[in-house]
Amino acid sequence: MSTKSILKKSSISFLEQYLNNASPTGFEAEGQKLWMDYVKPYVDTFITDTYGTAVGVINPDAPYKVVIEGHADEIAWYVNYITDDGLVYVIRNGGSDHQIAPSKRVNIHTKKGIVKGVFGWPAIHTRNRDKEENPKTSNIFIDLGCETKEQVDKMGVHVGCVITYPDEFMIMNENKFVCRAIDNRMGGFMIAEVARLLHENKIKLPFGLYITNSVQEEVGLRGAEMITQTIKPNVAIITDVCHDSTTPMIDKKIEGETKIGRGPVVTYAPAVQNNLRELILDTAIEKGIPFQRLASSRVTGTDTDAFAYSNGGVASALISLPLRYMHTTVEMVHRDDVENVIRLIYETLLKIENEDTFSYFK
Repeated sequence: MSTKSILKKSSISFLEQYLNNASPTGFEAEGQKLWMDYVKPYVDTFITDTYGTAVGVINPDAPYKVVIEGHADEIAWYVNYITDDGLVYVIRNGGSDHQIAPSKRVNIHTKKGIVKGVFGWPAIHTRNRDKEENPKTSNIFIDLGCETKEQVDKMGVHVGCVITYPDEFMIMNENKFVCRAIDNRMGGFMIAEVARLLHENKIKLPFGLYITNSVQEEVGLRGAEMITQTIKPNVAIITDVCHDSTTPMIDKKIEGETKIGRGPVVTYAPAVQNNLRELILDTAIEKGIPFQRLASSRVTGTDTDAFAYSNGGVASALISLPLRYMHTTVEMVHRDDVENVIRLIYETLLKIENEDTFSYFK
């Protein structure tokens, strides 16, 4: 594949639309529809399941099945308690960061549509200067501009409504993509681009390819856990994000050293099948794709774990996209890394042999 840019203007347009659309955990369907519309020209058919995972399938009749996968959901909040004064207290939906909440604008999703609110916070003048209280889930609250609980009720806001941030996509300094929900709708975008490239380059794969956009990763890899039982794949290549550990206040001795702009990150972990990982690394070297390495002690914390330990064991590997400021509204990745993750997945697919078991005992 050429080393020139592989992202078209239409690709970036879709990415912006896809990232800006809210798809909180458990409520991914509207985003999945956008994704399926984009992928539709490049696949033969779709699989969807009860909780909303979407899979574009190429060669659905082939007995040997390869998955490339990202997850569709973003972190969010739930309405948990409404006070008599009309203030809203929240609980997490996924790993939402309480420390970034104060003064953020929010969208509360109701049957009547989106209701706007703000995470209020006491003015600096009024806070105890001896020992300031830090934001935590017990003290952050949303103000809807209401004075009573009844006013909140009339707006359609009730316990269980899901809450997202409205922050939208932007490009900084020409090559940094910034948005909320890059973790991990960028993964869904990248696997969609792999499907596009296979189609445009008229590649005929000898196996079935399952381009899988899983739901509910942020609450325990649940969408992947479900869909892998449906697909029953032989091989799974997962893409998610990992930390850029070179920004302030991160200990590289704990997190390892990975940085945006230096290439895809290939993980070493018990769930990662060694022969599949080495195929990915060999492909990167052969094709001149820059890469970084990362070690995970027990679990990868990604859908890799769900696929690897399913169906009696599925040869699985993880190609990560280095990201700054995970689980904030200003998640940041490098365009070059996005393109190189796409390249690495694409080129690895061309190296996978039909019916390869990846066995250690050949």
